[in-house]
Amino acid sequence: MNIYYDFDHLGEIRNAVVTTGSFDGVHTGHKVILERLKKLAFEMGGETVLITFDPHPRKVLYPDTYGKELRLITTRREKTELLSRAGLDHLIIVNFTPEFSKTSSVNFVRDILLKKLKARKIITGYNHHFGYNREGDTEVMRQLGRQYGFEVEEIPEQEIQQESVSSVSIRKALLEGDIRRANKYLGHNYIITGKCTRKKVSPVNPHAPCYSIRPEDEIKLLPPDGTYPVIIIDPDDKYPGHCMIRNNPESPLQASITFETTEPVNCMTDITTLLFLDKEPASHAH
Repeated sequence: MNIYYDFDHLGEIRNAVVTTGSFDGVHTGHKVILERLKKLAFEMGGETVLITFDPHPRKVLYPDTYGKELRLITTRREKTELLSRAGLDHLIIVNFTPEFSKTSSVNFVRDILLKKLKARKIITGYNHHFGYNREGDTEVMRQLGRQYGFEVEEIPEQEIQQESVSSVSIRKALLEGDIRRANKYLGHNYIITGKCTRKKVSPVNPHAPCYSIRPEDEIKLLPPDGTYPVIIIDPDDKYPGHCMIRNNPESPLQASITFETTEPVNCMTDITTLLFLDKEPASHAH
């Protein structure tokens, strides 16, 4: 997967099939869009393109209200890795600034999707809005398509057990400690990645190797305090273990996240990943 951080240094993209969005969590609803994107690109002899934003637009547009307490399911590194595994050809991570937020829907389509990407087809999710003040929607995109000569397709809303799959519903499940439900909606395990450090003594089991891990982003959403079975992944192997979380209301970066496993973990690398399986009942927690 090719990764770009602006629209001025793009490599050649053949018959671009494009979608846009935050894609926080890269959940099952997102994967429906990505699979459709790949199918259409294959049929057209084209390449898939996702335009996403960092920081999250809500943090920029509503820093004192809706965006102030926003926590994200995936950090930028985690989201990039999940999108790469999904088989995307090109990822464009746009620096979302107050200035960029003022780009009108018409200018976004004309100056970016058409002039920069030469988009052949644009895929939108259910209830998709774009452009300044969210003025653009799928119908506006279709009108622009007729005017400028590109095709538009909307993906219908996906549902799991009568509950709309969205980043909001997954965040709710995680905040309730319902890892199993969150994982079902995600279509993969909830993860925490970060730099691990060996602790001298485990607070629970003095014979088990114990480590701490620190999330890479202060807006990473963490589950409630508790003990969670995890799979620990380092460059050498995978190990079963348990993760103990003690949150800090001020910042996820100040939370206590420790994990234990029966095998020594390679902390010399830049990154360690914890795959969350479920939450242990309080009576059985370590």
